[in-house]
Amino acid sequence: MTAPPQTYHQRVAGEKRAAIIAAAASLFLERGYAETSLARIAEVAAVSTATLFKQFPTKAELFAAMVVEYWQLSGADLQAPAIGDPAAGLQILGNRYVELMSRDEMVALFRIVIAEAPRFPDLAEAQFTLGKAPFFNSVKGYLGDEHAAGNLDCGDPELAATQFLGMISNFAFWPRLLLMDWHPTNEDLHRTVAEATRAIIARYG
Repeated sequence: MTAPPQTYHQRVAGEKRAAIIAAAASLFLERGYAETSLARIAEVAAVSTATLFKQFPTKAELFAAMVVEYWQLSGADLQAPAIGDPAAGLQILGNRYVELMSRDEMVALFRIVIAEAPRFPDLAEAQFTLGKAPFFNSVKGYLGDEHAAGNLDCGDPELAATQFLGMISNFAFWPRLLLMDWHPTNEDLHRTVAEATRAIIARYG
């Protein structure tokens, strides 16, 4: 039984979009943002330039779409953790952060931004405002809610969120930018989240 036409077209469009974004990331890393044309991206993605321009009229819009996609969490339940058990809530948020920062695509995204930010500061702005900031704000908001409920003594949730995510990324992510063989196990990553959670609870509990 064939899929309904709309579903089929949506699937094909999604596949082409994914191919375009993957091709763009590869070329931005290899040749640089400035030296990569949309026409070359279309060629590598095996789509027509008309298809590419229909989805991404400019290179900046394509990069913004990359950021949003790479920071997109998977899974069905992505609601904020329930208020009342800060240790459990931080564990959930920490594991989501590890999922994001462990992706090969995230490493590529940061390398592109670091390399191109001096010439194209808008790339760094997009990475922050479309990618990192929404997740950071979700953690800050959760800590603030636990403080308001009396479950944490955390008058500066922005500082606490910075501390929590920093402890995780310092092991799970940043070494990967420099060390090609840095591949911590899932056990190591879960232990890092657990220890970061204990540290926040010890400080603000």
